[in-house]
Amino acid sequence: MAQNSGEARGWARRWAGGFWILGIWLTGCAAQSPSILAPVSPKGRAEAELFWFILLITAGVFVLVETLLLYAVFRFRARDPRAIPPQIHGNNALEISWTTATAVGLAVIFAMTWRTMAATSTPPADALPVKVIGHQWWWEFQYPTLGITTANELVIPVGRPIRASVTSADVIHSFWVPQLGGKMDAIPGRENAVWLQSDVEGVFYGQCAELCGISHANMRLRVRAVSEAEFQRWVEAQRAPAAQPVEPLAQQGYQVFMSKACVGCHAIAGTPAQGRVGPDLTHFGSRTTIAAGLLENTPENLARWLDNPPAVKPGALMPRLGLTPEEIQALVAYLLSLK
Repeated sequence: MAQNSGEARGWARRWAGGFWILGIWLTGCAAQSPSILAPVSPKGRAEAELFWFILLITAGVFVLVETLLLYAVFRFRARDPRAIPPQIHGNNALEISWTTATAVGLAVIFAMTWRTMAATSTPPADALPVKVIGHQWWWEFQYPTLGITTANELVIPVGRPIRASVTSADVIHSFWVPQLGGKMDAIPGRENAVWLQSDVEGVFYGQCAELCGISHANMRLRVRAVSEAEFQRWVEAQRAPAAQPVEPLAQQGYQVFMSKACVGCHAIAGTPAQGRVGPDLTHFGSRTTIAAGLLENTPENLARWLDNPPAVKPGALMPRLGLTPEEIQALVAYLLSLK
């Protein structure tokens, strides 16, 4: 009796643990976080439907096998531990049946996977081309047909497909925006194509999905989907040269930028700054984040970043420049004026 009671408590603990894990998983799915289960694009929906299809099949198999297992455990448990169970040969009909059922199930999963891959792998012919370049640890976005280069925030028009040519400037990265579709590796010397499309306006979060160094977890990105009219206004604004500083503090910041190491690494259209090591800063003030999505683009955060980048983002290739507090405040005023 005591042994049976202990076994019952063991089973209860296992089932309770299973339901606890399931509850955490369901809570995570419901949270406001980027997830393949909350797609906003045709490609994302196709991939999510394939996921649920395979999950339902495998869940059905799991339930069936566990039910039969529990039935066998309780129905055929040994009453006398000294008794030798009857020795029987396998049931050929049963073995053929479950082997056939497994093969058919795998064939169906293969067919559905192939169908989804065929439907989502080729970008539409009218897609807007964008070149995505991974750097340690930030993203560069080039719009070759529009003459625009920006960083870390990809702006796209709603309902219009985007053909992203993904590559890397240093090590292997992986471009991934979960709600817009599958990930794509960024490999030095090679371009891999993936297409994106958002059917709704909003901001969708992405992440480098390939371990690429000490700040891999800080290599974030945002895709901002806007209306076609707003996208055209953004394009015109991005094509314009950098705004000339008007306020005295911003003018002082311009002089600091051009006299320090900043000018050797960053580009600002319409100025002598034409560096290509770091992000293009021509319209830096219009971006919502800095340090590849790590911080909101506020004066306080920007001052903190300019003072000591490696302290904010471990391994950052932008060194501490030894700027004085006055120089930092002037640079903040100038950079935020670049709308």
